Amino acid sequence: MCATVVAQIATASCLLFASVAVHADDLFKVSSPDGTINVNVEVGDTVAYSVTVDGKTVLRPSRLSMTLADGVKLGAAPELIGQNTRSVNQVLEPVLRVKSAEIIDSFNELKLDFSGNYSVVFRAFDNGVSYRFETNLPGDITVQSEGVEFLLSEGSSTYFPKEDKFESHNERTYLVKKVADLTNDDLGSLPVLATSSGVKLLISETDLRDYAGMWVRGTSRNSFSAVFPKRALKTKMDETRRWDRNEYVTERADHIAKTAGTRTFPWRFIAIARDDADLVTNQLSFQLASPLEIKDPSWIKPGNVAWDWWNYNNVYGVDFRAGVNTETYKYYIDFAADYGLDYIIMDEGWYRLGDLLDVVPEIDVQEIIDYGKQKGVGVIMWVIWKTLDEQLDEAMDQFEKWGAAGLKIDFMQRDDQWMVNYYWRMAEAAAKRKLLVNFHGAYKPAGIRRAYPNVLTREGLKGLEHNKWAKTITPTHNLTIPFIRMVAGPMDYTPGAMVNSSVENFRIVFNRPMSMGTRAHQMAMFVVYESPMQMLADNPSNYRKEHESAVFLGKVPAVWDETKVLSAKIADHIVIARRSGDDWYLAAMTNEQSRSLEVDLSFLQGGGFKMVSFEDGVNADRYASDYKRREQNVSAEDTLTLKLAPGGGWVARLER
Repeated sequence: MCATVVAQIATASCLLFASVAVHADDLFKVSSPDGTINVNVEVGDTVAYSVTVDGKTVLRPSRLSMTLADGVKLGAAPELIGQNTRSVNQVLEPVLRVKSAEIIDSFNELKLDFSGNYSVVFRAFDNGVSYRFETNLPGDITVQSEGVEFLLSEGSSTYFPKEDKFESHNERTYLVKKVADLTNDDLGSLPVLATSSGVKLLISETDLRDYAGMWVRGTSRNSFSAVFPKRALKTKMDETRRWDRNEYVTERADHIAKTAGTRTFPWRFIAIARDDADLVTNQLSFQLASPLEIKDPSWIKPGNVAWDWWNYNNVYGVDFRAGVNTETYKYYIDFAADYGLDYIIMDEGWYRLGDLLDVVPEIDVQEIIDYGKQKGVGVIMWVIWKTLDEQLDEAMDQFEKWGAAGLKIDFMQRDDQWMVNYYWRMAEAAAKRKLLVNFHGAYKPAGIRRAYPNVLTREGLKGLEHNKWAKTITPTHNLTIPFIRMVAGPMDYTPGAMVNSSVENFRIVFNRPMSMGTRAHQMAMFVVYESPMQMLADNPSNYRKEHESAVFLGKVPAVWDETKVLSAKIADHIVIARRSGDDWYLAAMTNEQSRSLEVDLSFLQGGGFKMVSFEDGVNADRYASDYKRREQNVSAEDTLTLKLAPGGGWVARLER
């Protein structure tokens, strides 16, 4: 079961004097289990909290509030009527082992109850802090606004995903700036990373449900303040281009949500890392989310996927005309079966836009799915979100009748309350029919994957597809997203390019795209990047031509039993080891700088391993597709020296 509690200790407040202190001057403190992180809560004219790490202030007193439509402001002139504390130490077993088969969920909690039937709950973990509102009000309520501040220390810096407006796919590169230089004109999506007093703070939210998503703005005060898209009242489809997918909000309400009066609200959390590597292993986004809502999730199968759209279906060496047709997709299925992939995707083109039941004459969906079943390969089907919503029951029933494995739902590009609820409706409707889900054109992961693990992955980042029209997917970008976007949850970057280019030789070719960085850089992504529905973006003909690389990629698991980050620095490099069963996978990536890395294999246990590795070829700096495959025996006593070309990488499978 998802999030099975293997061991749990919940201790009454009377036993928590060491971790939670209450003072007569309305100051409260809750500490992490190891005592190094403290949340200090002040209850005066407002409710505010600050955070210290190893005695250093990383978050100055930051106010929190929630204003309801009747003028009541929760958190203003608060009257404390009670408090509760507890300690939890449990082991969670997620359905999707994105980072590990087990998650240690250990925290101390402080709950402050206020007159007016609301509470604020704070939690302190060894690697972060969080808080949220809880209300116990009759009927429905209207949330006018929510006040959220993050006041950082002087001189703080940030990796800021600057946005233009709330209608966004949240596909951004990161601006490296001083927090004090950001103004109210600077809108950013989440997650956002800051360095305060030398400590990394990743700000995001989770357990987002029946509410608007949180964004941030600069304030010119070394701080971020939250901002939320107002509830959509009227929308209009853009009929000038791609009319079926771009729906814009033309009128918004004066509030962010209408919701139940008795409920818990989304967690605002800060992942805390003294070392950049600790960001990659942080799982607060999952730990704080609502538990499993699928009674029997045993049918949910993660896996690797052959993807058609990025490579423009440019298969070759065949005796049929390549394109969006039955023959081409059978060819994808043959490739997937031959190389051990679990799924293929039928992306845009298989149906006439505007009607999911109007299949183009070149496609026989039933024949393709049946052929895939014969070969042990499932079929994922791409859909526009709006059309799916309009034809929901009829279309979902048809996908189930065909025997589709799942859906890729695309182009939502909003996270106001209505759209957040759309994600939950689609996850539930798909789960009822045992369909997997991949959200594209999506906001960041915010907790739904724990309740509905059939949601395997989502986009919400700038990935490989941008190589088809831009030069922004640089090795530095590729070494930034694991420390920011991936902390929130799985990311469908869609790696696997077999046509590779150095930065200086990179060209934009929409129909025959290439990647920036070396072949080994691309291959390492399959171990570094987390996605239980991991795409192979290039075309089957290229993979067959690059047989050695394809054989290796076909064996890389999509989920992991254990993760160890051996060395890491944001935007610079990463060395990571992941275990699946008895086998280990080891990968390294670098930015535009070449480098040599020493890797200690002492994490290996239980004797020797056969290692098959792919490294940058001696000429990879000139010809980025150059690589060398090696086989050797290694053990825990060995140390490897990895030599990475500019934009390079290294990847290996270690079999016991």
